[in-house]
Amino acid sequence: MNLSKNIIGLILGPLAFSLILLFFEADGLSFEAKCILASTAWMAVWWVTECVPISVTALLPIVLFPLTGGMDLSATTAAYGHKLVFLFVGGFMIALAIEKWHLHKRLALNIIRMTGSNKSRVILGFMLATAFLSMWISNTATSVMMLPIGLAVINEFNTRLSNQDQDNSFGKALMLSIAYSASIGGVATLVGTPPNIVFAGVVLETYNYEITFFNWMIFGLPISLFLLFICWKYLTNFAFSFKKNEFPGGKEEILKLKQDLGPISYEEKMVGLIFTLTAFCWITRSFFIQKFIP
Repeated sequence: MNLSKNIIGLILGPLAFSLILLFFEADGLSFEAKCILASTAWMAVWWVTECVPISVTALLPIVLFPLTGGMDLSATTAAYGHKLVFLFVGGFMIALAIEKWHLHKRLALNIIRMTGSNKSRVILGFMLATAFLSMWISNTATSVMMLPIGLAVINEFNTRLSNQDQDNSFGKALMLSIAYSASIGGVATLVGTPPNIVFAGVVLETYNYEITFFNWMIFGLPISLFLLFICWKYLTNFAFSFKKNEFPGGKEEILKLKQDLGPISYEEKMVGLIFTLTAFCWITRSFFIQKFIP
């Protein structure tokens, strides 16, 4: 099955490219634009079918654009070295380091512990922790990081209740809160989610106006906090009605998960320091760097 899908993708991609170049016509569409459209179709097919590694597909424009005349080689390759691309690459590197040394778990558990131990507050803690991580890490990666912690809390909650007292609404609300807050947190910063970077790049190219990290946070962070509060209220007061708001053993489970991590390691401290310095430089760039670097 996988072999046939790969073969179909390998053939369908170049076929779609050729058909668009040869037969597709639209009013006002230049030949160069048609070349870009054909190349995009080829890439889309290969991305969907995954017949070749995604990194290979991402490099297709370097070959297709100059060959077809859509864009010259220098303009095409320059897009791969755009400063916003490196900004996002830096965010990915920090995310990998945070995940490798489990710093995300320590941050999340401390935030959850501070919010309280009843159901509504546990959900609030998870939402705050997820949103905070999603401000610096991609939404998908944040959800994957928080999922095991959420499952551990749900399992502990279920084991402390009898069959008659089972409350599935808490587990559903907690899982949804992680998913929603990962998306909401991504709104707060420029590196929170790829569309933010893309939008900033389009504004820079089109209007010659740079949206700095701090500029983005001025409007993005308040919106994110407001939506987070609305989402929490909706999940805990309207979407789900808990039989009892008390969470038996919730505080003990959070402390147990913290103890399982052990004392903070040297690597965690270094990753946390680099993360803090990087975030500080991102936020304060508009105040300091632009004053000294033309």
